[in-house]
Amino acid sequence: MFSHRARGLLDFTMALLCLWAAYHHTPAGALVRRGAAWAFRTQSTARPLLAYYEGVSSAGVAAAALVPEAPLARALSHEEALAYGTHLALKGLKPSARRQVMALAQEVGVPPLSLLDAEGGPAAARALHEALGVDFPDPQARLTAVFAGRVPARYAVERVGAEGGALTLERLAQQLPPGFEDAKVAATQTLALTTAFGLGWPVAESTRISSPFGYRVHPTLGTRKLHTGVDLGVPIGTEVRTVAEGTVRRASEDAVNGKVLLIDHGSGVTTAYCHNSELLVRPGQRVARGEPIARSGNTGRSTGPHLHYQLELSAQAVDPLRFRVRKQAVAGSSPP
Repeated sequence: MFSHRARGLLDFTMALLCLWAAYHHTPAGALVRRGAAWAFRTQSTARPLLAYYEGVSSAGVAAAALVPEAPLARALSHEEALAYGTHLALKGLKPSARRQVMALAQEVGVPPLSLLDAEGGPAAARALHEALGVDFPDPQARLTAVFAGRVPARYAVERVGAEGGALTLERLAQQLPPGFEDAKVAATQTLALTTAFGLGWPVAESTRISSPFGYRVHPTLGTRKLHTGVDLGVPIGTEVRTVAEGTVRRASEDAVNGKVLLIDHGSGVTTAYCHNSELLVRPGQRVARGEPIARSGNTGRSTGPHLHYQLELSAQAVDPLRFRVRKQAVAGSSPP
């Protein structure tokens, strides 16, 4: 009798866990959550449906709240991008999680509070990286040292080196002892931000932006929704190029996005290209920066020819314009 009751309780518990997982981590659950948010006039926490399709992100760390406050004034070098990403990730940490970084900055002669300054923070972060460069020449090892400290980072580097292979941030993080979870998160966020700062643009630089990123009244649904990318007003058949090297994770068609491509650039950075008339690449294919991948169109839920370009950091849609020098003009009305 007892074993039957125990088995029944276990089955019930597992069923509840399955329902919870489906509610929070599947497209069907996202639809239910969005429907409930609409019914009760609250804001949904569900990810965009596009984020549930194969290989959208290689990390589960949200970096959406860490984007720059304004578009870049000029293009950044890799060193500048790494420093800017470090500054933004540090600002996102809890004060208690910053203590290690602040102590390290003090040790190498960088004023700790300058790392958080909106104007001087990136320069201070670059000085911190340069001070650690001799001991940690590899950028990902240096990131580990910035957020976890010299000793834990040196231990992680030695362990990974003994195993052989590349000093990737993922492998280094696995070698850190318990208690460095915040350091792992911040380093992962920094790497995603650094990668995003180096992205190109999928069409001509002068292309008009017909609808920017952000909340708007949807042109066909009539409800206020988050527009998770930017719409670029280009004629049907315009050549679309990938913004950085990566792997094609999705090349398919659906009723909402039309003919859509999803490209994984590594470090938790993915880009999506929607409403195309023709796809030129296939799933699993490696693509180079600037390679033609599609021809724009008017497929899916669209009110006119355009390319919807979307950038995600760790499965969170962010404004692509915040990571590049802004040159485009933004129109007052738009297709979806």
